[in-house]
Amino acid sequence: MAFVDFISPLHKRTQRDYLARVNEFPKAEAAKIAKQFGKDYWDGDRKVGYGGMNYDGRWRVVADAMAKHYGLKAGDRVLDVGCGKGFLLYEFTQAVPGIQVEGLDISTYAIENSKEEVRPFLRVGHANKLPWPNKAFKLVVSLNTLHNLECFDLDRALREIERVGKNKYVVVESYRTEEEKANLLYWQLTCESFHRPEAWEWLFHRMGYKGDWSFIYFE
Repeated sequence: MAFVDFISPLHKRTQRDYLARVNEFPKAEAAKIAKQFGKDYWDGDRKVGYGGMNYDGRWRVVADAMAKHYGLKAGDRVLDVGCGKGFLLYEFTQAVPGIQVEGLDISTYAIENSKEEVRPFLRVGHANKLPWPNKAFKLVVSLNTLHNLECFDLDRALREIERVGKNKYVVVESYRTEEEKANLLYWQLTCESFHRPEAWEWLFHRMGYKGDWSFIYFE
């Protein structure tokens, strides 16, 4: 189990106005809308979600880095838990021709509006119960998803990811200072579990997770 950061450079490319986010629209109402994980969350107003999630190729650099780090090759299987519209999985197919990809997300809307090339390999489901046998995948990834789970589902999801993957990599939201904690609370809409890095690492150990991880911060 090790800290490996593939995500921070991509995360830091987005400019965020934290005070505007928390003041421009009632936060509780925004969270209620976002947690439906429907059209409003993915392709509606930025106040209640992504503000339109469209493919732009930004995930290719992440797929390339992961493929190199984990030694992925044609025929290997990769699973994305919380795959959204499947953009990262599509980039894996471009980075490693012949790779086999599968994805799972709680959002029916995201799957139905996913990248057409990988849509046949995606399904609706919950991270706490993965419908695959033990060690079915060379790599299981879960990016910016697990912090949306309550502690009991987080435990189950981490154990499931550990069970089905030979290599594992997860990314969750965290904070190192009170300023970053406030920014996280101002910005997030769906987060249920948020902790300092050392607390996340403690939880990983307690929940049986032995894979790699990294964090995103709201600086």
